[in-house]
Amino acid sequence: MRSHESCNDAGQRSRPEYHSRVPGPLKEVTVFTDGACQGNPGPGGYCAVLVHGEKRREIVGGFRRTTNNRMELMAAIAALEALNYRCRVTVWTDSKYLRDSVELGWAKRWRSKGWVVKSGERAANVDLWERLLSLCDGHDVEFRWLKGHAGHEENETCDRRSVEAAAKKGLPVDEGYEN
Repeated sequence: MRSHESCNDAGQRSRPEYHSRVPGPLKEVTVFTDGACQGNPGPGGYCAVLVHGEKRREIVGGFRRTTNNRMELMAAIAALEALNYRCRVTVWTDSKYLRDSVELGWAKRWRSKGWVVKSGERAANVDLWERLLSLCDGHDVEFRWLKGHAGHEENETCDRRSVEAAAKKGLPVDEGYEN
């Protein structure tokens, strides 16, 4: 796994170069994610916990003004950006918005229709959906739902850390939201 903070020359997060031939079966990575917002919109934070065998890594970040749904998406994006190789990934989320949009094919359908949803309006969070779908194309990813605030240790960790991140001073601008 690598830091999700790597950027290309234009300052954008770059997609990792996946090695086309990794010996053996795909590595299995389990990811737990959560996002939080103080107000909606308001300062927001996200956390992803990645687990592979005995290895465990937390990725935490936040923005000064954003939405809860954007932070849910950012947690999954940060986790997938941290992977150096094509992996089999199970992402556990308490966000039905995130899980359903991927697993029920909504986000891909929005993309195929020029980011227009059933009502004819523009889809929300297009910048993040584009990133997430691109990252999912590089892995074998399944999104699964778990009930939030139900005592699951890693979900509780993600919740606590995302709330802490949202409360930090000097958070960066969420360019996709504020601009």
